[in-house]
Amino acid sequence: MGGTTGDGEDGHMGRALVLGGGGVTGVAWELGVLAGLAARGLPLDEADLVVGTSAGSVVGAQVRSGTPLAELYEAQLRPPRDELPARLGLGVLARWAWAGSWGRDAARARARVGAMALSARTPSEQSRRAVIAARLPSSQWPAARLLVTAVDAASGEFVVFDADAGVPLVDAVGASCAVPGVWPPVTIGARRYVDGGVRSPVNADLAAGYGQVVVLAPTVAAVGPAPRLPAQVAALREAGARVAVVSPDRAARTAIGRNVLDPARRAASARAGFAQAAAVADEVAAVWA
Repeated sequence: MGGTTGDGEDGHMGRALVLGGGGVTGVAWELGVLAGLAARGLPLDEADLVVGTSAGSVVGAQVRSGTPLAELYEAQLRPPRDELPARLGLGVLARWAWAGSWGRDAARARARVGAMALSARTPSEQSRRAVIAARLPSSQWPAARLLVTAVDAASGEFVVFDADAGVPLVDAVGASCAVPGVWPPVTIGARRYVDGGVRSPVNADLAAGYGQVVVLAPTVAAVGPAPRLPAQVAALREAGARVAVVSPDRAARTAIGRNVLDPARRAASARAGFAQAAAVADEVAAVWA
């Protein structure tokens, strides 16, 4: 069971918003940027296509729910309650890098990361699913186009879930957010899935065919044969798209800190994103208008 596979094009001209991975602070920063841009007359949530990877899948589902961006932003400023902090420690990163850096076969490299994820000690799927469900304003797929990325833990196959995939939105987002070694792989049908960032932290190439593309990328780090964001952006531009890429500036990086999975850094990350929107608004407007 799953959505479309591979790196396919959509074939439409229009506007696409691509939201990359980056933990709970990435969710907050992206929502801050989006709210700040909307306050300046740039409502990116009205895109024809939204692509979400990991943290970006949470933001994508939130902004496609119809909830006003200002409300989503304000929610990030509230003190965290029942969410426990986690840590993407050096040990996990090292195992991920080692597993994913062998050879040039991207699917096999992803499968090695998936095997590491399947063998890791993590919280239960049920408890993690409840956390993901609590983050989503709606459990239903939106009518507007939303793509959510994941990776089959056993085969390494890149999978893109959408409203036609027959997969609950909560499970699709949970799979996209299943950081190997930190959170449990998500069971969908007979398969188990891990974070879409295992393939690429951004997966901007899924916006192929769209003429105006804005990418919010809290992180661009990739290992092994994973597609790199600069190459993805270059391909989009070569095909005729106007593309703007926004990543955290110095103030935002300071607010985010070293642990992107710490809910205590959420409010500061959101405020930094909102502030950064002022600096990038002209660049984004040149693409979006």
